[in-house]
Formats: sequence, C-alpha cells, structure tokens
Amino acid sequence: MKKTFALTAASKHPDRVLEAVKHEIRKYLRRERRRKLPEGVDFLDFDCRFGLDADSAEVVHLSALIGQVDAAARDGAASVYVEILAKPGHRTKRPRTEKASPDLSDLSDPSDPSNQSDVSASPPPEGIKDGGATDRAADSNA
Repeated sequence: MKKTFALTAASKHPDRVLEAVKHEIRKYLRRERRRKLPEGVDFLDFDCRFGLDADSAEVVHLSALIGQVDAAARDGAASVYVEILAKPGHRTKRPRTEKASPDLSDLSDPSDPSNQSDVSASPPPEGIKDGGATDRAADSNA
C-alpha cells in the first residue's frame, strides 16, 4: 500500500478523520496477515515508510507507524504519506547458550555473624500477635 492520506476534511471533525486513517492502516495489515503464506515462509514482515509526502518519506518500524501518524496530526499536517509493503519473513533460531552456574564467590559467608540479621529483634507487624495459632484460638474464644 502506497497512499497519501488527507488529515483534514471540510465536513468532518479532525479527530474522526485521524481515526479513519488509522483504521484503514490497521485494516490493510489485518488483510495482508490473513493471506495464505507462500511455501517456505514463516510469517509476513512489513517494510514501512512514513513522511509528509512520498519524497520525504523515511523508513520506520511497523510498531511506530501509528504513533508517527498521531504525531503528524498533532503538529498540524494536512496530509501524510504511508507506504507498507509485505515481504516474506523467515524465523531464525537463537544461538543456544548454556546456563551459567551462579557465581558462588558473590555470596556472603553464612557463618559470619555480621551478615546475620536478627529477625526476632523486630516487632511483629501491627495487628499480628506473637505465638501463632494459639493466639488465634484464644481470640476466637474471647
């Protein structure tokens, strides 16, 4: 799809025109993704260009395309040029990495008393009594 979209219309609110442009872009993408993939193709990839006109269009990522249209509308552009071309995509395997064992030298010495925290020294959170289940049984009888 290579198209110049007008962002202004005499009888329509600019926000509705902008939404119609974004809807048409998304509709085109849905339609292309529904097509049957050729043999040996894993997915469809898209080459996108965006600009105020065809001559000044720059390459953008598909995920940034709608944001570019929004930004152009905020800046007061009268029209925008959008080019979306589908191309075959092939998945590549990630290189397999072995899980690294954790570096035990970073761990502190558990026998070192300076690294021990005294849990019993801090008071329990508000509303919780010491003693556990016996206190709950005593509370229910009271």
